[in-house]
Amino acid sequence: MSKVRHVLGISGGKDSAALAVYVKTKYPSIDLEFYSCDTGKELDETYKLIQNLEVYLGLKINLLQGAKKSSEDPFDHFLKMYGGFLPSSQARWCTKKLKLEPFENYVGTDPVISYVGIRGDEEREGYISTRKNIQSIFPFRKNIWSQDVVTKLLSNQNLEQLSEMSKNIGFDKNKDKALQIISRKVDNTFTLDQKLNSLLDADVKAFNHLVFAFLKTTDYPLGTEASFPLLDNDEVLVRSDIFRILEESGVGVPAYYNKIDFEVNGKVGQYARSRSGCFFCFFQQKIEWVWLYEQHPELYKKAMDYEKDGYTWGQTESLEELIRPARMSAIKEEYIKRMERRSKIKSPYLIDILSDEEEEGCAACFI
Repeated sequence: MSKVRHVLGISGGKDSAALAVYVKTKYPSIDLEFYSCDTGKELDETYKLIQNLEVYLGLKINLLQGAKKSSEDPFDHFLKMYGGFLPSSQARWCTKKLKLEPFENYVGTDPVISYVGIRGDEEREGYISTRKNIQSIFPFRKNIWSQDVVTKLLSNQNLEQLSEMSKNIGFDKNKDKALQIISRKVDNTFTLDQKLNSLLDADVKAFNHLVFAFLKTTDYPLGTEASFPLLDNDEVLVRSDIFRILEESGVGVPAYYNKIDFEVNGKVGQYARSRSGCFFCFFQQKIEWVWLYEQHPELYKKAMDYEKDGYTWGQTESLEELIRPARMSAIKEEYIKRMERRSKIKSPYLIDILSDEEEEGCAACFI
């Protein structure tokens, strides 16, 4: 069997960048490969972040592209292939062609551990490959394991096997409690999530070692490794930790997160971009489109040029309609009201105010 590869994708956003710094600093023994899927339509700040990371990490980040032999940018190449049909939340061909396929071609059939930057204060799983040779790990979370691993581990058919394995796991003072939890069946009165959280509450490190022992009986890539340093990590990192890591490392926070003042009808607000991704990403909010129009008018114009033959980035209006003065004023005023409702959140970063919206979007692009 091939040697297990450990890979970490850089999306151009804060979480994946912080994860690169975190794992490289805390676990230098892990032979990590870094990659980024380049759509050709990223903001300049994304490429700057990648450059800063390369300096900090002391190695090259592999830039992956779909349609490498094409004379056009990857996005433009596939847009023609799809007959001018713009991607949307219902038809994310951009994710498939520009992110997932280049990544899966990059790793091939090698056994791979993919490190994913989903934080401990998020309730999402992110991209999980359907390929058996790719296993995802989430170092920022209390539960570092993917849902598919947890589901198999805590299956009722494994009760006897896990009970036997747990005898050699150091749950210490919570040993009896852990054994009771492990031996209890999952049903309507005790769900899989409840069982998982009960075991994590008993002892995170011991649970990790139990999972690792179980993986040895499976064909997951990590099951072939003699050891795994993250088993003894019980840290949970949240949004504020991410910004701290980036600032203290010198890598820096991408400039598009910085708040910019705007005024509308005598009221003052602040806007910014809430995530990485293509400058025309259909998941961005209306206020982010306004931000793009006012801060990068040349990019907004390019995004408008893609809207033709009845295809638009938004479901309810075109970009031409969105920048009509009355419409932009309405978007800004509604945004100010929304921010006022969340004014109790104390943070120097606008993205904290946007916490609800940040959960939306394409996990493959924004992790």
